[in-house]
Amino acid sequence: MTLPNGPLTRSLLIVVVLACLGAVGFWVLTPDDSCAPGVYKREKECVGVTDGSFVFTPALRQVSERIKAENDSLADKPAATIALMIPMVSQAAAERREFVEQVQGAYLAQWKANHEANNKQPPIRLLLANPGPSYRHWRAVSDQLVSAAADPKQNLRAVVGINISIPETEQAIRYLTKEKGIPVVAGPMTADDIMNTAAQPQRYPGLARIAPSNTDQANALAAYGAAIKPEKSLVVEDIREGDNYLSSLRKTFERLARNAPIAPETFRSPPDFNDESNLANDFHQMVPDICASPATTIYFAGRPVQLRQFLIELGDRTCTKHYTVITGSHASTLMVDEKFADKWDVLNKGSGITVRYAALAHPDAWGEKSTEATGGSRTAMKGLSELLRAGDSTTPDAIGPAGLGDGRIIITYDAVTTAITGIRNETTKTVTMPSLRNVTDSWLRLKGTSRVEGASGWICLDQYGNPNNKAVSIVHLDPATKTAVFDGVAWPLGHAPDPNCSIAN
Repeated sequence: MTLPNGPLTRSLLIVVVLACLGAVGFWVLTPDDSCAPGVYKREKECVGVTDGSFVFTPALRQVSERIKAENDSLADKPAATIALMIPMVSQAAAERREFVEQVQGAYLAQWKANHEANNKQPPIRLLLANPGPSYRHWRAVSDQLVSAAADPKQNLRAVVGINISIPETEQAIRYLTKEKGIPVVAGPMTADDIMNTAAQPQRYPGLARIAPSNTDQANALAAYGAAIKPEKSLVVEDIREGDNYLSSLRKTFERLARNAPIAPETFRSPPDFNDESNLANDFHQMVPDICASPATTIYFAGRPVQLRQFLIELGDRTCTKHYTVITGSHASTLMVDEKFADKWDVLNKGSGITVRYAALAHPDAWGEKSTEATGGSRTAMKGLSELLRAGDSTTPDAIGPAGLGDGRIIITYDAVTTAITGIRNETTKTVTMPSLRNVTDSWLRLKGTSRVEGASGWICLDQYGNPNNKAVSIVHLDPATKTAVFDGVAWPLGHAPDPNCSIAN
């Protein structure tokens, strides 16, 4: 059929073509779209992929420059590329601090692999992939990474990061692994429903996770706090849907408090969990009922902004009971939350509040004073700590303010190290650049004595790519030092792994 020619027909064809392009995730560029090569403006923010030459935000300038210099030094070498895919622009100061730490952790792993690994091959190139706030542009950025995997000059072999558990990250992981065959190593992702399982072993083929899941964290907390009486417990939970972290945290805490005498106290956070909203009013009304209940242990299933609001209101209670608030690993954000900086004293009000959570990692878990016989590596923790030292141009200094206390640098360093280990384990005299499938299959060997000696603890992957009985650092927030103080190591299975990190049948 021949369409009549004319302005209306041409306009209709343009609309149809643009709609089709949008449906498959492509950007239609205009002259004003480009922020830099590979980086494009969307919703007034620059998103896309860079080798460090573009700086997404001023806080990333120092570490971006170091990544660019390291990548440039590999220009004439057949390097394998790893991409760190996390949001790198945020209006929330606490989130900005967190993604800076994650980029720092990724760079430190790259630097160590290229300078302190006895010239193991291939050398490692690092890309920064920004999918925008809440991974809104995950598809377009993923397609850039798919192109990098197919380009023999780039040799992208793994995507690392995936730092929050929401539907968009689940979609990105499924697209990269199942549809495009690109291996993914998730860093600070803890939701129970974004993983391979015995029931669905190939749901995300090529996905490796290194952080304990919310269920593993809850089991470790339960083992650590075995004296907690369910009849003295209460769940306070966010019932907002569409957040994998919240849904799995609700399930695990409801299980721990299944014999609690009263029903959970509930609230609903805004779609953007960084939105303050008016939830402080809800928590203010909730506190008298909490005081009237027999509860002294509160399981809080919520994101950091809402945790901050809840703690401030609980600190102004009229009852004199001491409360222990147990929550998920995202509570580490309070240490970098500017709006909590002058509120730490609420933990001292009344008879006090102890905020305890299962951290992604803590430097004292495997520091010099560690007493654990198995499950972690003091050498790995010491190596990471030494990478942060100041030095001359041959050391990875000048990456900006950096600290290990909230675990973000540690867990991202371990995620990139895991990806590097998988890539290099598949490199031989005859295979100088492993295929994507080679790297995917390498996860099957990262167990037992071939485990990754992570700074956060041993990383022993089971046949589904999940960390087996991974060490969980139990910490509490200390109002005196405004940091997370290490309490001890706990284990999802209730005991440490054996010296071989064996995985039970």
